[in-house]
Formats: sequence, structure tokens, C-alpha cells
Amino acid sequence: MAPGGPGYRRMSLALFLAGVATFALLYSTQALLPLISGEFGVAASEASWTVAAATGGLALFVLPMSALSERFGRRTIMTASLVVAVTVGLLVPFAPSLGALVVLRALQGAALAGLPASAQAYLAEEVRPRALVTAIGLFVAGNSVGGMSGRVITGWVAQEWGWRVAVGVIGLIAVGCAVAFRLLLPAPRHFRPGSLRPRVLARTVRDHLADPLLRRLYAIGALFMTVFGGVYTVIGYRLTGAPFSLPQGIVGSIFLVYLVGTVSASAAGRLVGRLGRRGALYLAGATTAAGLLLSLPGSIVCVLLGLVLITAGFFAGHAVASSAVSKTAAHGRAQASALYQSAYYIGSSAGSTVGAVAFHANGWGGTVGVGLLAVLGVVTITLLGSRAARAASRRGPVAA
Repeated sequence: MAPGGPGYRRMSLALFLAGVATFALLYSTQALLPLISGEFGVAASEASWTVAAATGGLALFVLPMSALSERFGRRTIMTASLVVAVTVGLLVPFAPSLGALVVLRALQGAALAGLPASAQAYLAEEVRPRALVTAIGLFVAGNSVGGMSGRVITGWVAQEWGWRVAVGVIGLIAVGCAVAFRLLLPAPRHFRPGSLRPRVLARTVRDHLADPLLRRLYAIGALFMTVFGGVYTVIGYRLTGAPFSLPQGIVGSIFLVYLVGTVSASAAGRLVGRLGRRGALYLAGATTAAGLLLSLPGSIVCVLLGLVLITAGFFAGHAVASSAVSKTAAHGRAQASALYQSAYYIGSSAGSTVGAVAFHANGWGGTVGVGLLAVLGVVTITLLGSRAARAASRRGPVAA
């Protein structure tokens, strides 16, 4: 498929809605952490486990789910994942304790593991190479819309009726997305079933991990998500506390800045076309770092502008790195994407936990410090990639 061709619009909308459902469910408790802390009488570092458990469950199960998609098909696994995830999502509002809530969120994350890697593998198989970055950018844009709408909706609903009703509403929205996804997504035409034999899977994973470029891309995805996970896990505590003391609905509306991520992810293909992959990653890292620094002063305008830059840099960097993984892997694309997603969500879990701990110890400056270290890691890895590419080009032609 290609833009303007048959099935492309249906495919784009279906995967956009899958991205919406994935991020809306995965981060449904993130904007509500101050309320969860209040109900269960726990600190930010403990409440943050409702986010870390979901992303950790996804990171743990994304590789096995990608193997199942190689055998049973991308569309089948994505559909099953959404069905289970939305079912668990409808149970989350009834969690009797923080421990039960964390367990349900871990199950939800494990169920969602079938979506990201399978979606990228589906796109790599069904979309023409020239349109691949744009197509994956649209899926990532769906992630940003899901993350934004989930947080905005939960913020306002929770202000009136509490966090339990808020996450229940997100579950119902995800049900609608899941139904539309299944009705819209075209049947795959280029999928060929693979093997479920553990030796074959292990060999494929070993091949991907032996590839220096893929290793760098996995690390970059994890580091970008460390920044993002830490910032958006803690921002609710900062804005509901002094000197801002904003109500929950207004705090939820802060996540409208995700619209910036929708634009930057969708523009990733053009960015790579102008600057190259490494140039785009440098720009994404610099934008993220600038946003972190700008958010430090105790001014709501500075905080908002900082979040805009952080969000734009993160989504652009994620779209560039994830599309590069799909283009680099010559075989076992689902496993290559799964390894990226695993690293990415490990970064999210680490960022949520470490960012909350840093905030508890040193305030917002501590969370920003964690983010800046992660961005430094992105820039360092990209520099190493540039040097490796220059060295390889002197030995002979290589892929960009």
C-alpha cells in the first residue's frame, strides 16, 4: 500500500485508532496519580507503580507476543490484544487496593504487548518502503492522541466523579477504538507464517542484538522514553502542589500539549528526508533538552513551553528510531520491533520510577536532572553511530 492507493486510508485510520487505544489504556492512571496517592495514602514513588507496572508488563511480553504474531498473523494478535486489554480496563475501576490496581495494570500492559511490535511489522510488510516512515509516524501520532485524550478526559472526569469513574470512561472509549480497528484494518496480503520453534526465535533475537545499529536504536528508544516517562509521571504532582496548586481538570488539560507530538511524529519522515536519520535524532535530543531546562523556573508559562518542546522532541525521536528499526531488519521484523518496544517500555518504567524518586528527593530539578542525563545518552549514542558510519564508509558502501 501507498498514500492514495487502495486500502491505505483504512489501514492508517485503523492503526491510528489502535495507537489511541494503546496509549489511552497504558497511561490511564498517570494524570490521576495525586488522587490515587490521596485515596490509598501513598507517596508519588509508590503510586507511580500503577504506570510502571503497565509499561513493565508490556516490555516483558512484547517479544513473546511478537513471536505469536509471526505464526498466527499480525491482525489476529493485535485484535486479541485489544480485546483482553479493554476487558481488563473495565475491571480496573473496581480495584479494592493499590496492590490489586498494580496487578491489574500489569496484566493490562502484558495484553497490550501484542500491539506495538505487530503493528510495525504489519506496516513493514504491507506498506511501500518510501511511505514506511510516514505510516509509522501516523501510528505514533495515534499514540500521542491517545495519551493526550486519555489524560485530558480523566483529569476532568476525575475532578467531578473521582479517578475510578475516569479510568472506566477510558475503558469504554478503548472498546470503541477496538471495534473500529477490527472493522477497518485490511487483511494482510504479504504475511507469511513463521516458526514458533524456540531455537528459531532465539537465533532471530541473537541476530538482531548482534547488529550494532539495532542496538543503538534500542538504547535511543529507551533513553527517550526515560525522559518522557519521568516528566509526565511527576508533572501532576508539581502542578497540583505549590506554587501552582491547579485543580485536577486543569492539570489534565495540560496534556493537550500531546498535540505537538502528533504533529512532530507525523513530520518525522520529512525531517529524516532533510537532515538524515542521525541529524533528526540530534535535533530531537536538543529540543527535548531545551524543554527540560525551560521547565525549571516556577512559571506556568515556562512549564508549558518546556512541555511543548519535550513532547515534540520525544515523539519525533521515537518515530525516527522506531521506523529505522523496521527498515534495518532484513528478517524477523516483528522480533526486531519487539526488542525496540521492550527497550522503549523498560525506559518508560525506569523513567516513571526513577523520576518519581528524584522528585521526592530533590523536587522538579531532580526529575529534570534524570531527563538531561538520558538525553546526553541519546546524543552520545548517535555520535558513536556517526563515527561508525564514517569508518564503514571508508571501507565501502553502507546503508545510511
